[in-house]
Amino acid sequence: MRDFLELTKPRITALILICTAVGYLFGCRAVFHFLTLLHALLGTALMASGTSALNQWYEADSDARMRRTRGRPIPAGRMKRSHGFFFGVLLSTAGFVELWVGTNALAAALGLFTLMSYMFVYTPLKQRSPVCTTVGALPGAMPPLIGYAAASGALDTWALALFLILFVWQFPHFYAIAWMYREDYARGGIKMLPVIEPDGESTVKRIVACSILLIPISLLPRLLGMTGSIYAAAAIAGGLALLYVGLRLGRERTFARARYLLLASVFYLPALLTVMVIDRHTF
Repeated sequence: MRDFLELTKPRITALILICTAVGYLFGCRAVFHFLTLLHALLGTALMASGTSALNQWYEADSDARMRRTRGRPIPAGRMKRSHGFFFGVLLSTAGFVELWVGTNALAAALGLFTLMSYMFVYTPLKQRSPVCTTVGALPGAMPPLIGYAAASGALDTWALALFLILFVWQFPHFYAIAWMYREDYARGGIKMLPVIEPDGESTVKRIVACSILLIPISLLPRLLGMTGSIYAAAAIAGGLALLYVGLRLGRERTFARARYLLLASVFYLPALLTVMVIDRHTF
C-alpha cells in the first residue's frame, strides 16, 4: 500500500489541491457550495494521482537510471509495471467521472486536458527537447482553472489571472530543480535546459526573467478587483524576495543556491495564495 501511495506523489497532489481550492473560492464569488468544492477536490486529487502513477509507469526506464528516482516502486522492482499502469488508469477514470458528475462538464474536460497534455505531450518531450519545461507548465497551471470551472461553470479574466500566476511561477521552480539534478537528468536521458547547456547561463537568465515577470503577473488579481492592497503589497514583497534568490543563483551557480531558490519558490506560492484568499473581494 505504501508503494501505491508513493505512485500518487502525495505532496505534489496536496499543492495541486490548494491551487484547485483557491480557484474554486474565486469562481464561486459570494455563493459557496461546500459539497461542490468537495467533489472538485476529490476529482482533482484522483486525476492528479492517476497522472502521477501513469507518469511513473511511462518513465520507469529513465527513472531506473537516475539516482533520485531509482528507488520508486516500479524501477526498484517492488511493483510490476502493469500494476502501476492499471492503478493510474483506474484513478484517472474515477477522477474524471467524479468531476463530471459532481461538478460539471467543463471542469471534467479541463481535468482530462491536463492529463492528456501531461502524458502525451510533455512527458515524451522530456526525452527530446528542453522546450518540455514550457510545455509542461501548461498542464501544471490547470488546477485553479479546474476549481474555478467547478464553481462557476465558465472561465473569465479572473481564472486567467490565476492560471498565469501558476504558469510563470513554475519556471523558477523547475529550473532550480533542473539545475540541482542536471547530472541525474543527463543519466536518465531527460533533455532539461541545464543538461543541454551545462554552463547554466540560459537557465539563470530564464530564472531571472520569469521572476521579474512574475511580479506584474502576480498583481493581476489586484488590478482585476479580485483582491485588495494587502495582497498587492505581499505579492510585490514576495516577488522581490524570489527575484533576489534567483539573482544569487546567477552569481553563484551552486547546488546550495539552487536549493535555496527551490525552497523559496515552494514557500512563495502557498504564501501568496493564502494572502490572496484572506484579502479576496467577493461580489
